[in-house]
Amino acid sequence: MNGEAVPSFSSPEQEAEYWRKKATEYKQSLEETREELEEFQSGSRELEAELEAQLEQTERRCSEYQAQLNRVAVENDSLKERLERLQNEFNGQVNTLQSELVDLKSIQEDLTRYIRELEQSNDDLERAKRATVTSLEDFEARLNLAIERNAFLESELDEKEDLKVTVQRLKDEARDLRQELSIKDCSEPDNDKALMNHHNHQSTSPQKLHIKTPPKLDVALPASPAGGAGMDSNKLVSNGTQLTDTVPATPVVISSTLHNNNNNSNNMSNGSVPMTPSARISALNIVGDLLRKVGALESRLASCRTLVKDNQRPLGLPAPGNHSTR
Repeated sequence: MNGEAVPSFSSPEQEAEYWRKKATEYKQSLEETREELEEFQSGSRELEAELEAQLEQTERRCSEYQAQLNRVAVENDSLKERLERLQNEFNGQVNTLQSELVDLKSIQEDLTRYIRELEQSNDDLERAKRATVTSLEDFEARLNLAIERNAFLESELDEKEDLKVTVQRLKDEARDLRQELSIKDCSEPDNDKALMNHHNHQSTSPQKLHIKTPPKLDVALPASPAGGAGMDSNKLVSNGTQLTDTVPATPVVISSTLHNNNNNSNNMSNGSVPMTPSARISALNIVGDLLRKVGALESRLASCRTLVKDNQRPLGLPAPGNHSTR
């Protein structure tokens, strides 16, 4: 069977024995094959159950993956839409920022130019301020010098007041002396006798006071802050002129008693020997010149201070009304 060569038998018993052995072999082979089949069937059932379980698990996982895929696809679509919207917004912002950048660059250029102009103006103002401060210091130094000289001359003005009193008193005494001389001339018309009495009077009087009238001077003081001083100086000039007109040019001899009264009055007034009338009038002329110079310096100093205040004013502020036309 199965292509095997059947041997030749010598007897039927051998042939029967042979076929019994074959039947036994085939029977064992069938049993083994059946066992293997049963094992294969049981194994295949287990494998089938396992595969079915895996298949169910795989299908379940596949459905989950599909749902997740759908969800991710929806999210992807929403993200795409959001991305497009953000890109549009970003492009709009970029365009806006670019236009603002252009505007800021132009503003920066304008500000840079304005700052450069301000620096140039500041340099000019600083130079003008330095020049003005230098001029102001010069004016202040000159003004301080004039104030010192003015303080010195104020004492001279005080002495001038004392001189006015003395001149008025001398005018009164000269008037009295003229009256006495006129009375003596009327009572003693002899000129030689009057001259002799005069020489005798000179020889017997050890203390004399010779007063000469000061020369005519045209003194005109300007109006000073103390108005009374200017008026008194003019009165002094007029008094000196009247004294020149009334008192003779020759020396007038006054008794020692009058001289002592004059010295006592001078000592009571200022405590020192007074100056001559010509020196007093020269001092008054100097005082008038100094007062005029001080007034001019004060006006120039006020104008310089106004200029400094205008230069120190911040830029962009309007000037005051009194300097608007400067």
